[in-house]
Amino acid sequence: MSKTAIIVGASSGIGAALAEELAVRGYRLGLMARREDKLKEVAEGISRRHGVIVLTHPVDVCASADVQPAIMALAEDLGQVDLLIANAGIIAARRSGNGQLEVDRQVIETNLLGAIATIDAGVALFKTQGKGHIVGISSISAFVGIPGSAAYSASKAALTNYLSALRTEVGHQGIRITTIHPGFVATDLAPGMEKYPFVAQPGAVAKEICQAVERGAREAIVPRWPWAAMMPMMRFLPDAVIRRIF
Repeated sequence: MSKTAIIVGASSGIGAALAEELAVRGYRLGLMARREDKLKEVAEGISRRHGVIVLTHPVDVCASADVQPAIMALAEDLGQVDLLIANAGIIAARRSGNGQLEVDRQVIETNLLGAIATIDAGVALFKTQGKGHIVGISSISAFVGIPGSAAYSASKAALTNYLSALRTEVGHQGIRITTIHPGFVATDLAPGMEKYPFVAQPGAVAKEICQAVERGAREAIVPRWPWAAMMPMMRFLPDAVIRRIF
């Protein structure tokens, strides 16, 4: 019997690539995102290419009260859900001191509070099922903050800690938690990525994420090379070197 996955934030980038990769692996899919037209386009393409069941349900993770009902409704249509991936997020740059705090507020609301709303709904669902696997998409910026993207880095560091605490809290209830820390990935949400080092394509990143999920990893840095080797050293680099890298 094939497994079933719900991906929140599946209309583009890593989310759409994960949907494609999971379809290749035979998963039935429930795809969720704010952009309903783009979501349906992704779903139709995957269903046509791979012949798997793909259902969609629009959701804006910033409307936190809507997230759990939407996930539960999609889960009811799909039957038992094995995997929930919290991927919805935005990237925004802001130089500190310019007073544009609305940019930071939107980043925190989407990347942290929206992710928490998604993950909380997943815990509620999997408690009723007695098992399930939650995957949260964080970032390498959880370990080393990116200059010019302080709020983004803070949102991902907080999400990583949230998932770590949750793993301890619900692990004995049959709910697995995996935290994924992508490096730089070329997506339409992150224009100008070519200026950063070691930029990966979403398809390659999705493949590594699925491998980590299937082996039951607690956390993973993707792409593994070079980021997994670099991150322990990055913590000790001088600020001037960090500025040059990022």
